[in-house]
Amino acid sequence: MREELREAVRTLCRRFGEEYWQRVDRERSYPDAFVRELTEQGWLGCLVPAEYGGPGLGTADASVILEEVNRSGANSSACHAQMYTMSVLLRHGSVQQKREYLPRIASGELRLQAFAVTEPDAGSDTTRISTFAALRGDRYVVHGRKVFISRVQHSDLMILLARTTPRDEVQRRTDGLSVFLVDLRAAGSAIGVHPIDTMINHETNELVFDGLEIPVENRIGEEGEGFRYILSGMNAERILLASESIGDAMYFIDHASAYAGQRVVFDRPIGQNQGVQFPLAEAYIRTRAAAALRDVAASKFDAGEPAGPEANMCKYAASEAAWRAANAAMDTFGGYGLSAEYGIERKFREARLYLVAPVSNNLILSYVGHHVLGMPRSY
Repeated sequence: MREELREAVRTLCRRFGEEYWQRVDRERSYPDAFVRELTEQGWLGCLVPAEYGGPGLGTADASVILEEVNRSGANSSACHAQMYTMSVLLRHGSVQQKREYLPRIASGELRLQAFAVTEPDAGSDTTRISTFAALRGDRYVVHGRKVFISRVQHSDLMILLARTTPRDEVQRRTDGLSVFLVDLRAAGSAIGVHPIDTMINHETNELVFDGLEIPVENRIGEEGEGFRYILSGMNAERILLASESIGDAMYFIDHASAYAGQRVVFDRPIGQNQGVQFPLAEAYIRTRAAAALRDVAASKFDAGEPAGPEANMCKYAASEAAWRAANAAMDTFGGYGLSAEYGIERKFREARLYLVAPVSNNLILSYVGHHVLGMPRSY
């Protein structure tokens, strides 16, 4: 079953080769044609249950899809949020909300690509966000700022985390945060969108909320419980992004291994040299280990079991493996690795992102040290 799924995704991706992704990267454009194909074939809505018009696949299946997308040389960060962002709505939304939105998300009629949590002055400390949603009659009025909010220009809806009770009035620092479903099509000038130029073709923005009005019925779940809701979505995100890193790692290993067998210097293929061979072999071993950990995390998440440690650890292991593979590939290709023609430098830049996003690997080490190993909290 999974191998058939892999082959179906590979078949789609073969239609979008290196030339396509080089052009998209060079022009800093959005891969509309690629995203449209993924949507029409149902891959981006794969996690929506059958009762809401989706195929009802699990996180393990979604992981395979994103792994193969990135292994092909594509960059699924352009659209991956359509998969996991809706999990907050699926797990914590009302029956009415799910009936209204999930079928149209599954079909691609509605794009839910934007996930607004991070703020300039809070960073990874989500409990310190200050964007405030004040209840005024039958709607909330939002003021504040968010940063590194991706794909806003290619999304109809956005999940927003905002404070609804001042931080100094809550008992626990994780209290007083609420989640909202924002209709970006109706927001108008109440949301200022300011693109951020980055080292990769990853459309991301700073958002300024100036009196954005959200109907009460667009709040997801109970007021003040948003931190817990967001965490459940973050575990899915980390598992799926780990899968992208695994795909990136295999892209580097596939291309570098093939090149090492063909490139002849001093009358011998460079892959015969242990200095070339060993780093690629080590990267492959680390990638397979990360994939095994990812599979455990996805299995636990799909079974409804607590998967926080595994989700964080597989994101760490996969992103580190991809970065090792990226450097091994760059060394293997030498000067040609820096040439846009071969694709290595593009994927090299893309692979670097997941060492620090959507959560820094140092914060994952702190999480494991404290929550898994029982050592004193370091942050």
